Amino acid sequence: MLSKDFAEDSTVLNKKRKLWAKEGEGVGGKIDMHLTVIKELKFGPYRFRNVPTYIFDDVFNVTSYPYLGGLIGNDILRRFNTIINYEKKDIYLVPNSHFRDPFDYSYSGIELYYVNGVVIIGDVAKGSPAEQAGLEEGDIVIAINNNFSQNLNQYKTTLQAAAEKIRIIVRRNEELKQFDFRVKNIL
Repeated sequence: MLSKDFAEDSTVLNKKRKLWAKEGEGVGGKIDMHLTVIKELKFGPYRFRNVPTYIFDDVFNVTSYPYLGGLIGNDILRRFNTIINYEKKDIYLVPNSHFRDPFDYSYSGIELYYVNGVVIIGDVAKGSPAEQAGLEEGDIVIAINNNFSQNLNQYKTTLQAAAEKIRIIVRRNEELKQFDFRVKNIL
């Protein structure tokens, strides 16, 4: 995640690169963000190309900009076995079996949550493929691509297939509705 101030003050982003609307939620509540791809990330002696990243307006000054430009997320850190020696202020990184995993470049514009035994659509990003198809926050997911399992992980994996067509059946106001859209590729 990069702070909006850092992204505007540096040349880390290609100005022609499209920004995709997203929402994030944490202890401070919901925030609007943008998803994009940065050309390269150097992390110690390691280098990653075409890294998906979020740009957020750091209203709580989490990054203490200009001292920090952003936060390293799970998709980078999961690629390493990490040892943190707080006393010596050292961090040791050793690439693990996920080091060369591909990045997720898919963009549907929806977030799914498992609540009280059902999968619910949380956020629907403005202008996203899901919004354009007609999906709404609070829709209860019945099936995605004929998968009626209610398995949140399987549903999320299906939504990570960039350029694939998605058929989603939801329950809204006690009525079943079907929506079709294509997952975008942000690369």
